[in-house]
Amino acid sequence: MSSGFRRFAVAFLVIATIFCSTVPARATDKITVASVSWTGVTIKSEVAVAVLKGLGYKAENKVFSVPITYSALANGDADVFFGNWMPSMATIANKFFAGGKVIKYVANMPGAKYTLAVPTFCAQAGLKDFSDIAKFGDKLDWKIYGIEPGNDGNQIIQGMIDKNMFGLGKFKLVSSSEVAMLSQAQAYAANDKWIVFLGWAPHSMNERIDMTYLTGSTEATFGANDGTATVWTNIRKGLEQDNPNVAKLFKNMTFPVSMMNQIMISMHKDSSMRLDKAGLLWLKAHPGMYEKWLNGVTTTDGKPGAPAFKAYLDSKA
Repeated sequence: MSSGFRRFAVAFLVIATIFCSTVPARATDKITVASVSWTGVTIKSEVAVAVLKGLGYKAENKVFSVPITYSALANGDADVFFGNWMPSMATIANKFFAGGKVIKYVANMPGAKYTLAVPTFCAQAGLKDFSDIAKFGDKLDWKIYGIEPGNDGNQIIQGMIDKNMFGLGKFKLVSSSEVAMLSQAQAYAANDKWIVFLGWAPHSMNERIDMTYLTGSTEATFGANDGTATVWTNIRKGLEQDNPNVAKLFKNMTFPVSMMNQIMISMHKDSSMRLDKAGLLWLKAHPGMYEKWLNGVTTTDGKPGAPAFKAYLDSKA
């Protein structure tokens, strides 16, 4: 090798090393929240985006299906997901947790509910348990109503049908959006029409529909405790190392069921209110919540987080 070529090679390596050390592999001021089109998860996600923006981050909420959400987290295309309902999402999420590319992280809302429900008049007529559904197949038109295709609740229902659990082999799963399904459930309940649908709490459906959750869920369906759920915050592998300040914020962010119920009820009273606006108005009325979230969290330039977010909140809500 000639001395001239060696000098060129050394110079190239020095320049490359300097360039690589000054350009980060990931822009840590850009945070992507993965969301699914469920009211509660969207509220959490939009509130988180607002808090991040108040701290100076470039944050956005991207809506995916549940399976795509986990692929995005595993691939580093998203940083956080606030809607991991367990145990119902176990069949989708556990393989990503086991592989180490997605971190389960922290329970953000214990005491939730996720299982099948019926209008209360159906329960009063004898449809109280999963084992009762098939008895009333004709009245139900042999249909069970879920939400968007690919979500974990639909997969559980379809699995129950495919395996003829509780005698449900003749039933058909009807997939729809959350809004469309709940509109139908509300209309059916108001007109004494029979329906079995996917229900959950917190959600304003519990105020809008005279509904009863069914008993009889098992570990193989919505969990052994009649669908009682814990909602977890999941983060991508490496977020704690890339951005410990943001990771601390996500660890601090909890959403009590009472908080979510109040936000959703306020939206029901004012149907024109956007989800992000409803969440910010609740925080403005309950500053202790965001002060708790921002304990030990700073802005992007190292200033205390709570005063910065208060100023942002005052300008938006």
